[in-house]
Amino acid sequence: MASNRPAPQAVYVPNDDEFGGYDPETWEEWNPTEESVRPVRGRHRVHKKGGGGLARSSTVLGVGVIAAVGAGGIATAQDGKPPVSISMPDLGTVTDSLPEAKSLPGVGSLISDDAPDAAGSDAVPAGAPLTTAGMTSADGGQGTSDAGEALRARIMQQAESQQDQADDAVRTAAEEAAAKKATEEAAAQQKEAEREADAKAAAKKKKEEEARKAKALAERRAKLARSYAIPTSSYTLTSHFGDSGSMWSSGQHTGLDFAAPTGTPLKAVHTGTVKEAGWAGAYGYRTVLELSDGTEVWYCHQSSLNVSVGQKVSTGDVIGRVGATGNVTGPHLHLEVRTSGGAAIDPLAWLRSKGLNP
Repeated sequence: MASNRPAPQAVYVPNDDEFGGYDPETWEEWNPTEESVRPVRGRHRVHKKGGGGLARSSTVLGVGVIAAVGAGGIATAQDGKPPVSISMPDLGTVTDSLPEAKSLPGVGSLISDDAPDAAGSDAVPAGAPLTTAGMTSADGGQGTSDAGEALRARIMQQAESQQDQADDAVRTAAEEAAAKKATEEAAAQQKEAEREADAKAAAKKKKEEEARKAKALAERRAKLARSYAIPTSSYTLTSHFGDSGSMWSSGQHTGLDFAAPTGTPLKAVHTGTVKEAGWAGAYGYRTVLELSDGTEVWYCHQSSLNVSVGQKVSTGDVIGRVGATGNVTGPHLHLEVRTSGGAAIDPLAWLRSKGLNP
């Protein structure tokens, strides 16, 4: 198996001329020991010979690379100062003892050699600055020649990209919030419009219902009016139901008075049967007309009677005439209306409920 270790170097022996005379008998062979070659701390360092020139050159190369990268970064971090260019020392003196440079990764391109590498590219001169370490082809295309500046540019670009993303997120959230608010406002307006429309429709329906009821009531009253009649004509309403006074034995008026000339005809307010017809004391001559529902209509203070008990009469038939008999102060018709149970009610309200308006 072939060895990759370098060939041993020839021992150099100085001649007499170089040292001004040399006595082999008095010259002692110097065998260095660990104690004799111990380096003085803080001043210099003596490299052991075991690694040959490769160890020394590798150390110089590593220190050079670190110094180049560090100097480039420091120079870039200081605004306004140009980058520091650091060159590698000439390694030509140790190339004979080094393994083939092309076999060391990343080293062949740093050794000054006119021969092209395995890839066919020209070798980088040994004195080229290393401040471009860490740069990409995109950085070079943007005109950036310093690794620290390129790093700063990439960091700034990334920060700007993140800021743009954050701005886009804020803008998107604002747009979504505005759209949501607009949708909610539109829904609220639509709901309010529907509520107003429902209210208008309800009001219209209520108005139509009221109109319908009013019309039905008017028709009913008209029909009733055709079947009911005001008891006399050419009259004036004087005393009303519930009036107070000493003229009435109960202290209150129990009917409705139609003042009219003596002899004015009295008419049946509705179809019914004559229940009484004759003298009734303080009521004078009185006729009691009983209707089909049991309601009684009293005609009092008549001057004459035109019907008899048990007689059937129709609406508008003449049943007597206005007079001033009984307890009166002048000719008039005292009209009373009593329920089937005998309670007196307001004649004016009863007539109006039948479609009449005396």
